[in-house]
Amino acid sequence: MKRLLLALAFLAAVHPAFAADKDKVHHLALQISDESPEKMTTVLNNAANVSRYYSEKGEEVEIRIVAFNGGVNMMRTDKSPVLARLKSVTESLPNLTLEVCENTLEGMAHRENKNASDIPLFAGSKIVPAGVVELMELNEKGWTIIRP
Repeated sequence: MKRLLLALAFLAAVHPAFAADKDKVHHLALQISDESPEKMTTVLNNAANVSRYYSEKGEEVEIRIVAFNGGVNMMRTDKSPVLARLKSVTESLPNLTLEVCENTLEGMAHRENKNASDIPLFAGSKIVPAGVVELMELNEKGWTIIRP
């Protein structure tokens, strides 16, 4: 009887901790700052792979792709070398957010004699004031930052 009570006490203590781990939401930010189609594809593949991994474990993950410098071209519908893959990945990952650096957009617009609002971005892209600052702030909030 004493062993049974000890076992039940142990399970009661362990079970809530186990449940808390199962309810944990993972947070991943993927940086794309290169104009390389290979790196852009790698970022999209990483997002899909991480999402699938945690989904198969029954766990949640929130993923953000933060684009700045040459990486912004990934999000431009007029220049993206990976537009079809971007469309496919975003359609299959509701836990994915695309973020585009406003500083980079303004620089591109200036060089192209346009307004930043005239640069066509992939549907659903969120403009953030500064990509690097966004990554810093996500890191400070405990997000994992990866630059493939």
